[in-house]
Amino acid sequence: MSSDSTRPHYHQFSHSLLALAILATAIYLGQDILVPLAMSGLIAVLLRPVESWLIRIGLHKVFAISIALLLAIVVVAGLTILLSMQISDFADDVPKIRQNLSDFFAKTQRWVKREYNVSYYQQEKYIEKARSQTMDTLQNPSSLGIITGPLGTLTLVPIYIFLLLYYRTMLLHFIVVLFAEKHADRVREVLGEVKGVIQSYMVGLLIETACVAALNSIGLLILNVQYAILLGVMAAILNLIPYIGGLVATFLTVLVTFSNNPELSVVLGVVGIFLLVQFIDNNVLVPLIVASKVRVNALVSIVGVLIGGALAGVSGMFLSIPAIAIMKVIFDRVDSLRPWGVLLGDQTPEQAGSNLFRLPKRRKKVAVVEVER
Repeated sequence: MSSDSTRPHYHQFSHSLLALAILATAIYLGQDILVPLAMSGLIAVLLRPVESWLIRIGLHKVFAISIALLLAIVVVAGLTILLSMQISDFADDVPKIRQNLSDFFAKTQRWVKREYNVSYYQQEKYIEKARSQTMDTLQNPSSLGIITGPLGTLTLVPIYIFLLLYYRTMLLHFIVVLFAEKHADRVREVLGEVKGVIQSYMVGLLIETACVAALNSIGLLILNVQYAILLGVMAAILNLIPYIGGLVATFLTVLVTFSNNPELSVVLGVVGIFLLVQFIDNNVLVPLIVASKVRVNALVSIVGVLIGGALAGVSGMFLSIPAIAIMKVIFDRVDSLRPWGVLLGDQTPEQAGSNLFRLPKRRKKVAVVEVER
């Protein structure tokens, strides 16, 4: 899989940029098809060891895939039921929450009028304008597609997972025969490493999410926050979106907590708990559990998450990190793309022992004096 060395460097660079641009355009235009397919691929790789074990104990391939898929559905359904029970309790307190928010809103209006001399009428005009803009956005057909789209995705994902597992060998063989026969061993090596990266990432992500949910819930229970388990689990799920999800989870939890218990000490305690959990997650859980295989630097991760969100919304944010990790595995194995692999990696030239950016040492003045003599 080596590149043609006779081509000028700018040809290789321009072709790489063109390929990335075409890929980004394809993802943006075909996200309704590609995003569910990519999510199904990640889950299929995660379920592959279960399917393989069931086949080894004597089950037929179709039954093994069906049982593995059924186990995944049972786990997701159990989590959904747990959250639904919490949400039903939360819904019972919605009038109380609305009243607390109304009282807070009235105090805020009085403070704005006192401090900035903005009348109640002007404030109402601003609020009504923002409300109308929000309603126009929600009534937009594209926004309705964003809301209803996941419902259709839920029905397609199990079908995709089953078919990807059933036709796995055929799909892998197709990828191998796409390249010249002399590159077959290298392609199989890349496919094996990609599978290892995805499995390690998905398993690590599940363990990390469970740990974060437990830490969040325990912290909120200590503070005697209502709906502690619901808020802790929801924050852990939002934390699946790298870097951005933690901020959104903190904001929503603080908002719900404040609407139920407007004491400043409780709100500050919630912020402190979430900051502590984020510190443990970023410095202990992620390096030990998730980042053992996914070696991507933080700058590329943040930019990748933002690009994924721009191309495919929240699903694109979640898929961005495994996609970057897969690209790094491929880039490291293709000579013409190896510089891109260096860009995505987390190893600096100093850590690699390279002297590329080291400044030459200045000659000592003693040597100059000896030359003058």
